[in-house]
Amino acid sequence: MSVGEKEQIWIARDYLRCSGCRLCEIACSLHHEGRIWPEASRIRVFMLFPGVEVPHLCAQCDDYPCVNSCPVDALSVDDKTGAVIVDEEKCTACGNCIDACPGKIPHMHPNGEYVLICDLCGGDPECVKACASVRCFAIWMVKEEKSVNHKLFARTPEEFTEDLIVNLYGEKGEELIKNE
Repeated sequence: MSVGEKEQIWIARDYLRCSGCRLCEIACSLHHEGRIWPEASRIRVFMLFPGVEVPHLCAQCDDYPCVNSCPVDALSVDDKTGAVIVDEEKCTACGNCIDACPGKIPHMHPNGEYVLICDLCGGDPECVKACASVRCFAIWMVKEEKSVNHKLFARTPEEFTEDLIVNLYGEKGEELIKNE
């Protein structure tokens, strides 16, 4: 059974529920870096418009364009979770994976030596627990088969923000977007 055929872990998201507290970034950086360092978080929260927060993390596309674009095979797919795993020793920080990702989700570690992509914390995502602890439930873990629908979440924060502005403010939102 291939990665795309079995039930995997996926982080679903409801952008309208995000409060922008960024506790998910703190939990992620504590888990991976051992300290509070939001810039080194695998999930990032963007606020490109007041009151519109966008939690941005790997969508686990069914075709993994980031993995396929890596010239040194520094990216692989975890068989258990379906998450993209970065081999920090192999990664040359070339940025091919960032360019290949439709949502430009991978980003460079602040030290500039390798790329950061959500690894689902080995199957127990810290960001999800942090979001639930403040009762936002903007992100949550689900187990489901790999789906082409996940790629719908592989969009840039700017694209999500525009949609959310229209969703929240209706016609006035369309005017706000035009005036930016």
